Amino acid sequence: METTVGSGRFRVVRADASDAALLAEIGARTFVEAFAADNDPADVERYVAESFSVARLSAELTASGSTFLLAYDDAAGDGVPVGYAQLRDGANEHVEGRRQVGLIRIYIEPATIGRGYGSALLRACLDVAAHDGFDTIWLGVWEHNHRARRFYEREGFRRVGDQAFVLGANVQTDHIMARAVRPVR
Repeated sequence: METTVGSGRFRVVRADASDAALLAEIGARTFVEAFAADNDPADVERYVAESFSVARLSAELTASGSTFLLAYDDAAGDGVPVGYAQLRDGANEHVEGRRQVGLIRIYIEPATIGRGYGSALLRACLDVAAHDGFDTIWLGVWEHNHRARRFYEREGFRRVGDQAFVLGANVQTDHIMARAVRPVR
């Protein structure tokens, strides 16, 4: 999957088991950069250790119904991804739709936010979801992550419910947002 973002060529590829360490590193770093300032450091450290270990990412990469996408800006020429996304086949109790897929993670390098990479990676996720026969995509976003919530709203997602998200000893609220994989015409 390729498109142009800014003046560069944006490329999205499906990750495989050999990418586990890379995904773990990107996920841990971008999660810390996004959420450490607003949360207890011990809670963040515990979550990162559990959620972004190479063993866990290896298992998720090979799990049935799980798809990881790595995003590259080839203009940078360094071969380093600018982000990644994870889709997982599965329904959410707050979401309507015959075939649902969850956008479990979508992380973009903080230094590149605002350059169109998030929208391009989301479009790639929607293309994969459409290709795989899903009609609805949903995600959870922290209620205090206003920037991300605005981004998803601009991309057609609407809040359909709430669910708990446990970060260490802290139980937080995630807004569940959903949209049609393809816009209704």
